[in-house]
Amino acid sequence: MAEKNASEVPRLRRLILSGFLCLLFNGLNYAKADYEIGVGIADVTGPIAEINFMGYGKFDQKGTGLHLRQWARSYIIGDGDKTIVFVNVDVAMIGDGVRIQVIKNLQKLCGPIYNLDNVIISGTHTHSAPGGFLMYFLFDLPIRGFSTETFRALVNGIVQSVYSAHINKQRGKIFLAKGKVENANINRSPTAYLRNPEWERAMYDGDTDTEMVQLKFVGSDNRPLGVINWFPVHPTSMNNTNTLVSSDNVGYASIRFEQAINQKSVLGRGPFVAAFASSNLGDVSPNIKGPKCQKTGLPCDINHSTCPTAKDLCIASGPGRDMFESTAIIANRLFKTAWALWSSPGEEVKGPIKIVHQYVDMPNAEADIVKPDGTVTKVKGCLPAMGYSFAAGTMDGPGSFSFKQGTVSTNTMWNLVRNILATPTDEDIRCQAPKPILLATGRMTFPFDWQPKIVSTQLGLIGNVALVAVPGEFTTMAGRRLKNETTEMMKSWGVENATSIIAGLSNTYSDYITTYEEYQIQRYEGASTIYGPHTLSIYLKQYRKLMNALLNGVPVERGPEPQNLFNRKLSFILPVVYDLPKSGHKFGNVLVQPPPEVHPGETITVKFVSGNPRNNLMHGGSYFTVERFEASESVWTVEATDANWETIVTWKQTNKLLGISEMELEWSVPRDVIGGTYRIRHFGSYKTTANGITPYQGTTRTFQKVFPSTISDSLIPPFLRAAIPSSFDAYNSNL
Repeated sequence: MAEKNASEVPRLRRLILSGFLCLLFNGLNYAKADYEIGVGIADVTGPIAEINFMGYGKFDQKGTGLHLRQWARSYIIGDGDKTIVFVNVDVAMIGDGVRIQVIKNLQKLCGPIYNLDNVIISGTHTHSAPGGFLMYFLFDLPIRGFSTETFRALVNGIVQSVYSAHINKQRGKIFLAKGKVENANINRSPTAYLRNPEWERAMYDGDTDTEMVQLKFVGSDNRPLGVINWFPVHPTSMNNTNTLVSSDNVGYASIRFEQAINQKSVLGRGPFVAAFASSNLGDVSPNIKGPKCQKTGLPCDINHSTCPTAKDLCIASGPGRDMFESTAIIANRLFKTAWALWSSPGEEVKGPIKIVHQYVDMPNAEADIVKPDGTVTKVKGCLPAMGYSFAAGTMDGPGSFSFKQGTVSTNTMWNLVRNILATPTDEDIRCQAPKPILLATGRMTFPFDWQPKIVSTQLGLIGNVALVAVPGEFTTMAGRRLKNETTEMMKSWGVENATSIIAGLSNTYSDYITTYEEYQIQRYEGASTIYGPHTLSIYLKQYRKLMNALLNGVPVERGPEPQNLFNRKLSFILPVVYDLPKSGHKFGNVLVQPPPEVHPGETITVKFVSGNPRNNLMHGGSYFTVERFEASESVWTVEATDANWETIVTWKQTNKLLGISEMELEWSVPRDVIGGTYRIRHFGSYKTTANGITPYQGTTRTFQKVFPSTISDSLIPPFLRAAIPSSFDAYNSNL
């Protein structure tokens, strides 16, 4: 039976006052029908080579190139009194260290207007981007420690995007729209979902949320400014074999939307900014073909996600023939719904801006719950701990050793290994039950804390829309319960058409949040609910507290500060020492030239003598450009950069001792690119022990883009058929 909070019962006082408050709230505050709006975008791409990715936890998933750049997309909304900043970042998640440093840097630029209370930073949760920025030891361990390059790239890019939004603020309006996305997600732990009460499950159409919620921003002259689309799906279409930095399905959906509005603008430089943001995606996968045993093709065991054959893996796949095509298909389905919502009138958002933030000490936090017999009991959080099923991984990316999901018993050997690091107390074991503790992370302090104990909680109101910024991955039903709580509170105070949006993976990362019922069978998500079985109840109480503070205009205490780990970072990531060119060559020399002629649908590959791409992350630039000659003006214009879908960068060090490397650049020629004379230019930097870092560039010979009378689909790579149509109407049928 679903846990109930004891504070749900005594609502009489609010109900008596609701009529008066409704008149007051609507009559006084809702007179405001427009806002001060700013949007901005900036590059946050981390090192594309030699740094491990954050998300799948694979020690050998190290970057070797670039598929799609990472961006920070910022939205500032103010009403003349209060301001909310929402930043959506193409990154696995956000940590306290990143957020705190961003706010410090913003205050140097803009003063105290942007602060801990009003800045929400949310990660999209891509699993194909460099890690090493979270500082807590467990999270940075697979990356070989803290990566200064990744951290600085994120902080500098986020600050730049917010500052861009700040200097471009203007009057405008906001519109809310909702729509269904077909065939874009499935529940990866359906047996856990089925543990939720039948009456509760009967309230919904399925075991995932398929509704997209959109906020549309337009200027006072009706000019498009930006859009945010929230939809719950893991950006794991790019699987754990991928070593190209990528923003994955939601990142490509953003690109598609921005291209549709900004037209020929170079990606990242257009005025319109489109975000596809994370929501309650904890148990939600884009790999909609579902899990299969890779060797036999047989269905996996539904309870444990295992296969009958030894060393066979249970892995889910997406709708495409490879991960690139799957990424494009899911992205286009997201874009299709978002575009339809954008094209609809929507409901104008009206009302005041309010926002509140509070840190919470989760192991010491408490909540009152109502048991099935009607009695009220007090529960509390636990010291962080990871369960056995955490090590099993998921159908999106299986784990290591012999662990399996749904494990609720311990193993003597693994307990001995665990106890070398830290031994859980009897209280820890009771508190986390039925989770068998594999890592007692709350008691692991060497070399410093492994997981956070203090988390950021934040709640913002934009008129009748609540942004519920949560510090982790809420499962489908956990998110539904939280949305219902905050929405009902707004309604009881007379807020019409109240809508709550879960802004996932915001400000702090504290792993997963399941319902109490889902926790009992210890699938991956339950094993990764680090504060124990009553985590959700504590969050429900906390966000009720924040909502009550906003509606009543009551301030809240800041709460206990998160641990300062800035001076306790540890890293085993080796720096770039030096680069040398290939014998007989200079940096930027072309090793492989393009063919004299290319046709739509063909992929051309060129190769350059290069330096290590870690020497320069090329923010505001590109590792290469595809350029077309404009004969009428005798100038070269950029047709594509390394941020475009149809380009790929691959870097390879051919001699590690001497620091010799090369960069391979691919361009899959779109159908709608203008014919003419083209060239490819490569940009990079090399490092010497004497002179430090020096920029260089190289240029291929020219080649001709030729239009055949017909284009055979056999010439077009599978993922490009879904990904590079000439117009939205042209590919509507492929979605």
